[in-house]
Amino acid sequence: MNKSSEREVRWGIIGVGNVCEVKSAPAMNLLENSKLVAVMRRSEEKVRDYAKRHQIPKWYTDAEKLINDPEVNAIYIATPPKPHAELTKLAAKSGKPIYVEKPMARTFQECIEMMEICKTYKSPLFVAYYRRALPHFVKIKELIEKGVIGEIRTVHIDLKQELVSDIIANVSENWRVNPEIAGGGYFYDLASHQMDLMDFLLGRIVDANGFSTNQAGKYEAEDLVAGIFKFQSGVIGTGNWCFTTGKCAKIDQTIIYGSKGYIKFETFGKGEFELFTDEQGHQHFEFDLPKHIQFNLIENIVNTILGKSEAISTGESAARANWVLEKIVK
Repeated sequence: MNKSSEREVRWGIIGVGNVCEVKSAPAMNLLENSKLVAVMRRSEEKVRDYAKRHQIPKWYTDAEKLINDPEVNAIYIATPPKPHAELTKLAAKSGKPIYVEKPMARTFQECIEMMEICKTYKSPLFVAYYRRALPHFVKIKELIEKGVIGEIRTVHIDLKQELVSDIIANVSENWRVNPEIAGGGYFYDLASHQMDLMDFLLGRIVDANGFSTNQAGKYEAEDLVAGIFKFQSGVIGTGNWCFTTGKCAKIDQTIIYGSKGYIKFETFGKGEFELFTDEQGHQHFEFDLPKHIQFNLIENIVNTILGKSEAISTGESAARANWVLEKIVK
């Protein structure tokens, strides 16, 4: 798309499932120079219902027809990971900007293929790692870069979730624990956000290793992962992820330790974090999060397409998260 502040980004969405109800799609109609004009889903009944409820003028049951709609000039692929690579290759040939849900793909190799075809057809590629645009994480990055906690020493991620009865009862319908669809289990679904956030806050991870296992045997994918990763800066981080604990053991905590203090936050919680420094002690920061959680990132993408800003979550940065996940699990 030509860079122009006068143009409008007219979105077409492939796969209007749960993520499009509140998290992402509604934001496209709330932003200046942005409009959602068409949606697609294989089920005619479901896509018609979505279009009616959200007042979208066009709907399709064929992805290629949506991609080739001349009124659509930007494409959002909001399906589970399995078809991401195939749909990106199809959409890239149109030369239109593409926004893909996270994780970017099932494998790092699929990510490479997606980037290559987008480069060939000059189709800009963005990925939905929206935490890069949330105000509390932007503030954490600012504090780190200002040296508030000194030189970064190490980081530790700790994520534990209970194995609830609904997961066990609906395993066959839960794509998030089906490696054929998701690439892995909840580790791929949730830790992908965390590893991308590490990339955003602390820079590129250049080495990683780990162990993974299916401990509880309730589904096919891994349910326990332990990993270690090294940043280009030399900082070393660790992580422990378990998705079959009891309710009392639930935790979502990341701590970034520096030479003068540390920062503690939840990846999936409220817009708040804790800062502890040798000089000032404890400080609490709290920010309001957008109702449509992807709003800030989609705003950045719209402005990037229109030539007003630089992208903060691209295919290149997102592929790095897939690379780290793969190194830790495999």
